Amino acid sequence: MFKKIGIVVLILIAGTLVLAAAQPPTFRVERQVAITATPEKIMGFVADFRQWEVWSPGEKLDPAMKRTFSGAANGKGAVYEWSGNGDVGSGRMEIAAATPASTTIDLLFMSPMESRNTMTFALAPQGASKTVLWSMEGPMSFISKVMCVFVSMDKMIGKDFEKGLADLKAAAEKA
Repeated sequence: MFKKIGIVVLILIAGTLVLAAAQPPTFRVERQVAITATPEKIMGFVADFRQWEVWSPGEKLDPAMKRTFSGAANGKGAVYEWSGNGDVGSGRMEIAAATPASTTIDLLFMSPMESRNTMTFALAPQGASKTVLWSMEGPMSFISKVMCVFVSMDKMIGKDFEKGLADLKAAAEKA
């Protein structure tokens, strides 16, 4: 009996590892929303990390989170570091490029799992409004691939992007 259970467990573990190995080497998650505001208003909330408290979903997960701002006040070279509870972990963001139509951010998560990703916010005209596309992409470590056997990165992160974009829309249209 125990031998059969052991064999089944080994088959399940081996199957999970094979499925993980078959996962793609990178991931990409993106969401978009139409916002009726000027590019300057929209990107003002994105390219200034001090404004993230207004709309970023991560900011609401730990009210006691420690934040450090350095580098440029906003735009290219602005740096934001945080350290918080288990929901937000710790990490660092630096704006690598900023134009009136897009902002690219180098994102380093240090905990709970170390990863390095790229986030981009891009604007495109859509009649009287602007479509804001928020994307994140990066490499998939083997541990991430194992996790994605059970739940996709899109499902893990997508809802946060949707919430953040809704709050960004509300803030930019109100400003």
